[in-house]
Amino acid sequence: MTDAPAARITLHPHSNRMRVVIDGTLLADTTRAIELRERGYPPRQYLPRDDVRMDLLTPSDTVTHCPFKGDASYFSFGEREDVAWSYQQPMGGMEKLAGKLAFYDEEVK
Repeated sequence: MTDAPAARITLHPHSNRMRVVIDGTLLADTTRAIELRERGYPPRQYLPRDDVRMDLLTPSDTVTHCPFKGDASYFSFGEREDVAWSYQQPMGGMEKLAGKLAFYDEEVK
């Protein structure tokens, strides 16, 4: 039996400024992130698409599944594959992640 999402995942407003810079290009700048804390994983910041340069990202063919959040689709930046992901239709309890992107930690400043 798996844990319920609420028992293993919590979402928190994150008002600190978050910036994503890849290869010298600013891809995101926000003070409206949501921090996802999941037991056993480092915290992840989910940024509103309005604060992300979506015109510079291209959807990739990669899709992964999380039993607590749903299916994640990925985005690439130039030659850098799968630098960000998004849950387009997150599972129940994770609806606040819809319309937001997370980037791998090494890209977030």
